[in-house]
Amino acid sequence: PPGTGKSTLLRTIAHAAGVSLHFVEGNAELTPSRLVGYHDPALVIRSGYQPDAFVPGPLVEAVQSGGLLYLEELNRIPEESLNVLITALAEGEVHVPRVGRIPAHPNFRLVAAMNPADSIGTTRVAQAVYDRLCRLAVGYQDEPHECEIVEAATQVDAGSATTMISVLTVRGSRSHRELRNGSSVRGAIDFAFLIEGLLQLRHPGKSLNPHDDTQLLVDAATAALSGRVRVDEGSDRTAEDIVAELLSDAISEWSRRQHTAPAADTETDPGKANGSGPPPPGGGGRGRILTGDEARKAVTEAGRRTSGRNELSRNDDFNKISPDVGQLDQAALEDMFEESPDRALEVLVSAANATDRTLRSVARRLAVQLVVRVARDNRKPIRGVQRLHARTGELGGDLDLDATLARTDGLLPVSSDEMVTRSWVAGRRAVCLLVDRSGSMNGHQVAMAAMGAAGVLLAGDDRTETSVVAFNRDSIVLQHQGQPRNVGSVVDDLLTLRGKGETDLSLALQGARKELDRTHARERVVILLSDAKHTAGQLPELAVRGIDRVHVIGTSDDDESQERGRAIASAARGNYRCVTSVVDLPAALNALLN
Repeated sequence: PPGTGKSTLLRTIAHAAGVSLHFVEGNAELTPSRLVGYHDPALVIRSGYQPDAFVPGPLVEAVQSGGLLYLEELNRIPEESLNVLITALAEGEVHVPRVGRIPAHPNFRLVAAMNPADSIGTTRVAQAVYDRLCRLAVGYQDEPHECEIVEAATQVDAGSATTMISVLTVRGSRSHRELRNGSSVRGAIDFAFLIEGLLQLRHPGKSLNPHDDTQLLVDAATAALSGRVRVDEGSDRTAEDIVAELLSDAISEWSRRQHTAPAADTETDPGKANGSGPPPPGGGGRGRILTGDEARKAVTEAGRRTSGRNELSRNDDFNKISPDVGQLDQAALEDMFEESPDRALEVLVSAANATDRTLRSVARRLAVQLVVRVARDNRKPIRGVQRLHARTGELGGDLDLDATLARTDGLLPVSSDEMVTRSWVAGRRAVCLLVDRSGSMNGHQVAMAAMGAAGVLLAGDDRTETSVVAFNRDSIVLQHQGQPRNVGSVVDDLLTLRGKGETDLSLALQGARKELDRTHARERVVILLSDAKHTAGQLPELAVRGIDRVHVIGTSDDDESQERGRAIASAARGNYRCVTSVVDLPAALNALLN
């Protein structure tokens, strides 16, 4: 295959052997005269066919000097030119008209190269040629040697994050199921050059941190590799999408190796663990996007997980609103809500999953009512992006004189039906809310998830379609795009799901994109309600392609959470808001949506 170093290897051999190397690029224009040589017309007219009128071609030069003749792309050379080689190989001589027989030096050798996987623009090589050649299959180098090659070309250390991620990404492209052809080490070299160059442009003096500089890596990988790989005809994905996936796998593998001592003389392919130590983020199998009956089954299964009274009683607030089995003091709850809405909603959400069936039923009903009430009280309609829209036969807005005269063939309009006016109209908009339900989302954040769903669903109108997806490792579609459900039912589902499991933000974003693909809205927006800490799957910044904007509402105020949230929002042209109070969430939603 291309990029295995065939030319470099041959130049090294020629230099070490002290022989000349004659390089010929094989193509349809390589005629016998260009290969063997020709008589200079001017010298022939002046002096006739004299020996000095002959201009030797690369074949004759190699035959006379005992050098190496290297033919690149053997299967692209015309058949009549290949026939010239047969004589040189079989008889050890070349016959040139009006020059005569030219015997081959004993050291003369022909080396030809071809890529059998490439069939475009190639010709069939005759068996007579194959019969006079020995065949040597040259494959790609192993990973350590490819790292050394990148280091030699770029002067970037072979063990650096830049070199390792470049090589791992390129090596992954050669075995990807949706690629016909992967990239050679040349792609890794260019990838490394681009990483270092973009670092100097964007962050002078800074060394690469793959987790902080994800967008930079995406930009470099797309430029270096998207044109080198060839997507299989049966795939519906773009080269850019697959390159982003390969990059994510490479970053995960690089991260894993930082915590794992590599085995001696062991080659590791991207995405596969070796040695000992903690697994990389995303290990342990891929999650699924659940819809329809599977989604309902998942919600039902989650509802079987309840909390006993002993566990709930550890919270003093619970004992205030539920002094005895099966009881819920609504007056105490209202007082607590007046004092601290966050505390009241958190304890009510916890009680909504109590083992006590009577308490659970009352608490679930009150929680849904309270969440929907707060969301409705703070509701603001989504304005959307307004654009000038032309209308015919409707008064209002500004008269479009040019369009009107074009409609009436240059004559003045005689009725309003002939007038074209323009006015500002908000286009259709699709909004998908992604709600984190992983183990890091406790009772308070479950209340925020319910409030977020209620706020988004109530903000929808005839120009805005909404959907809701809850996720941990799996993603559960609670409301499909364009198929509205009762707001209280969706809130009830979120209270049932609670927090559990790992966090696959990448899969959640893929699920959101599938929902948004169901609509023809002009603008497609995702609102991510999460602490933004992914513990499974690929890097979320690589999964935002195809979404117009991703706004992030961070539910945790720790530095890592805010940093990750801002990175995701920045990668998808969105905004980031940190909200830790349930009552502040509707205002944050309104600000982001408008």
